[in-house]
Amino acid sequence: MSEVWDRLGSGGPIIAVLVVLSVISLTVIVVKVVQLWSVRSGDEARAAAFDQWREGDKHAAQQAVSKGRSPADRVTAYAMAALAKGFKGPRLEGELLRRGNEEVAQMNSLIRVLELIAMISPLLGLLGTVLGMIQSFQELELAEGAANASVLAGGIWQALLTTAAGLLVAIPAAVGAALLAARTESAAQKIESAVGQLFLADENPPV
Repeated sequence: MSEVWDRLGSGGPIIAVLVVLSVISLTVIVVKVVQLWSVRSGDEARAAAFDQWREGDKHAAQQAVSKGRSPADRVTAYAMAALAKGFKGPRLEGELLRRGNEEVAQMNSLIRVLELIAMISPLLGLLGTVLGMIQSFQELELAEGAANASVLAGGIWQALLTTAAGLLVAIPAAVGAALLAARTESAAQKIESAVGQLFLADENPPV
């Protein structure tokens, strides 16, 4: 292990930090994938529940929605319970907005960590490269022009290795953050759509 560390030279600590960031990034991606797996589910069940609500079978509609696992199901279930108790108007809309924002905030949690890793990893890699190049040219200066070209080339590739490592860490983090953020945005739109459909169903009972 110490031999590898010595070969990496000044880039060794940077590589170690990038390895830690890579582990954190992959862990966050796995956790968020599990958390967001079902956030866009339940469209058909909610549509059937809205039909039941419109027809006056509010109890069955509430039961159907309460079985859902998505944020839209949870917000809709609360809205149905509130409407069934006669809670309407701006106060209900404000409470639904608050609950929807809480759901979105929970879905967005840790995505910022991935975005941060994607941003700083290339910079850390570049820092390692710059430090490695400085070290290589210092060795060249100390050798007073008698340095072996292969030794200098070895120092340069070791320095460039940190840039490659930084990109290898940043790319999965950036892709993961973008895909997870898109899934969260889609789930947020489903919350708004579900609440809007419920209000329409409540205001337009069958003739």
